[in-house]
Amino acid sequence: MKPTIVILSCLITMQSFAQENLGYQKPPKEILDLVDFERAPIVQFNPDRDMMLLLFRDGYKSIADLSRKELRLAGLRIDPKTNIGSRVRYYNNVKIRFLEGKNQDPQEIAGLPENPQLTNFSWSPDYQKIAFTNTVETGVELWVLDIKTKQAQKLTNADLNANMGDVINWTKDSKHIIYKRIPSNRKPLIDTDNQVPSGPTISTSDGEKAQNRTYQDLLKNKNDEHNFEQLALSELIKIDLEGNESLWLEAAMYGGLTFSPDGNYTLLTTINRPFSYLVPYYRFASKIRVYSKDGKLIATVQENPLREVMPKGFMAVQTGRRSFNWRADRPASLYFAVAQDEGDPANEVEFRDEVFQLDAPFTGTPVHLVSTKGRYRRIGWCDDETAFAYDYWWNTRNMKTYVFDPSEAYDKNKKVLTLHDRNYQDRYSDPGSFVYEQNDYGRYVISKKGDKVYLTGAGYTPEGQFPFVDELNLKTQKTKRLYESRMGNRLESLYDYDVKSGELLVRIEGKNEYPNYFFRDLKKNNLTQLTFNKNPFESISEVEKTVLKYKREDGVDLSGTLYLPAGYDKTSGKKIPLILWAYPREYKNKSSAGQTTQNPNQFTYPYYGSMVYWVTQGYAVLDNASFPIIGEGDNEPNDNFRWQLVANAKAAIDAVDSLGYIDRNKVAVGGHSYGAFMVANLLSHCKLFAAGIARSGAYNRTLTPFGFQSEERSYWDAPEVYNTMSPFMHADKMKTPLLLIHGEADNNSGTYPLQSERYFNALKGLGAPVRLVMLPKESHGYAAKESILHILWEQHEWLEKHVKGANED
Repeated sequence: MKPTIVILSCLITMQSFAQENLGYQKPPKEILDLVDFERAPIVQFNPDRDMMLLLFRDGYKSIADLSRKELRLAGLRIDPKTNIGSRVRYYNNVKIRFLEGKNQDPQEIAGLPENPQLTNFSWSPDYQKIAFTNTVETGVELWVLDIKTKQAQKLTNADLNANMGDVINWTKDSKHIIYKRIPSNRKPLIDTDNQVPSGPTISTSDGEKAQNRTYQDLLKNKNDEHNFEQLALSELIKIDLEGNESLWLEAAMYGGLTFSPDGNYTLLTTINRPFSYLVPYYRFASKIRVYSKDGKLIATVQENPLREVMPKGFMAVQTGRRSFNWRADRPASLYFAVAQDEGDPANEVEFRDEVFQLDAPFTGTPVHLVSTKGRYRRIGWCDDETAFAYDYWWNTRNMKTYVFDPSEAYDKNKKVLTLHDRNYQDRYSDPGSFVYEQNDYGRYVISKKGDKVYLTGAGYTPEGQFPFVDELNLKTQKTKRLYESRMGNRLESLYDYDVKSGELLVRIEGKNEYPNYFFRDLKKNNLTQLTFNKNPFESISEVEKTVLKYKREDGVDLSGTLYLPAGYDKTSGKKIPLILWAYPREYKNKSSAGQTTQNPNQFTYPYYGSMVYWVTQGYAVLDNASFPIIGEGDNEPNDNFRWQLVANAKAAIDAVDSLGYIDRNKVAVGGHSYGAFMVANLLSHCKLFAAGIARSGAYNRTLTPFGFQSEERSYWDAPEVYNTMSPFMHADKMKTPLLLIHGEADNNSGTYPLQSERYFNALKGLGAPVRLVMLPKESHGYAAKESILHILWEQHEWLEKHVKGANED
């Protein structure tokens, strides 16, 4: 049989591909019915938890939505006509539900725009209003919703600039908003599609190493530079709730903007030239300044140069000040980190980072707060006497939590307590996350009663999952369990604990029970249901779902969630085909790699990327099968990638086969992104599978020479690893039918569409059975309904032919 390729739009390449003139298709009705369903709203609660905001949206975009003009500049994707991200998922309705009083039904909002495309929701500091944007054909408008009156009103014309995000910022008084507006003197954009070049684009190197990842959507020439600058330029406008506005700051390329807790100062980042063709905009030159609430410059606290050149490794950071933020427990105190190893993980030092504080007027000498052994990550503020700092170190998967007294931390020699020192991949030892509450500044700080703080955790154990609430005594460092969820065949997830009232916000679900929110009163031990979402997937409610545990041949514990078709008689001896879906993950020890975090009581929620749909077609599905890649001690995980990959696959198939359910000759393997890379490797180096499905993958690692996924080494550091792991280098060994799917606008680092095109060309040239489907306008994840239905059809046809029909090939 001759391999074919589906091209859904006009694709011009230098290669000669066989083509099928095929339009968008739809999968079988049983699958289609599971794709088309009404989605439950996204839920937000106000701090008092007496009101819920319900946000509704469609599940998919259309191919027409994705076909609008899009500019890809410096890591951004922009709709130049509307001045907002071209891939934004909009909400199309908003409702409010009050949790107290007589009427607790969801209530409609009056005055919403027609055909709403809503996003950028932002609560006012007093939580009485919500600002949001609405995108129309000509641009982006600013709207405000009054909670009390349930009335929405438009404040501006369609002239907001939402290209750089952080477009709405409330002032402390909840009466004004600072928003980004398109400057009146913005220069016209250059039509790069029809521009006659004035000369070549030239890049140079002065001999300094600049080992950057393979970023996409970068600037390519002077025209791109011009367009990026014009699209990034904004004026900052101050507007009140009656629509009266004034210029707050002149036009510049503004990035993030945050007010101090007391509302008197603003921390503001601006992007500056020079630009780069090697890195995204967030590594361009920038300045970080503090302004007064009236827009007057107070101080420049950091100037960052263009950062094309960085030390090698995931733990590399810039030199100088970084990670600026406001202390949540003080009126106007900045804090930031400074690398003590010159930002280079290869330099051995006692402390990797030091964190400093800088108080108003932000021109004095910063004072020491805390030093971290690993790379500084963040601080959780509590009160004047207690704060928690976090660090991590990728190479060892270690993270630490420090407890320090910020009022005394100015003494560098003061001992800082290390509260937690653990492997962050060890889920069984996870102590949980601290509970937060809102303080007098309206900021969130860690809840504390006397010497006690509180944590909530997912509660993974070797025996199962038991979410918990703990009380931690900081003096004794001992914990007391206040609540542990044991709901049998239901899963209870813990979201927010109110220390004062003892009320816990939880989400409860079951295998066939759609997730809903509840208040759990720990003092009275009762539940109050808040949402009443119905299961839209009743047609698969009788599907059997279990978490299957098994071992790899070297003793590593593995697991996967096994789905069997409804009505399948396990005692009949009937053998059915199997689909295995997985994604490889790297670990530094076998213990962490072998932990199970899958729960059979989690709601079965098929989505476009899921293979669970195929239980309706008579397949068994082993979903989220464990595929750990382990490198202990000085060994890197990828040093034995291929062997571990095949061992994982064999263990999974053996485990399901031992139950007597499947035909070993009718097993398919599939994966997305790095999972696709896994699929191509498996088909090249073992004979366990009848067919494979690889979506949006990378197959030639020499095209990502400065690292990929969790590989820090460059191609020149470890050429044997890159060559051994690249399916492209072993295309001559691939004889198993492979379906390749890729979005032609993929923006993920390393997974250029070229990866699939070149791999297909190699396989076709070598006579392998392969089919390539390029999805027009789609990125790394797929969004258009037409595309999603088509890939489901493609996958179904491929499985029916090469898996169910394997013995007939």
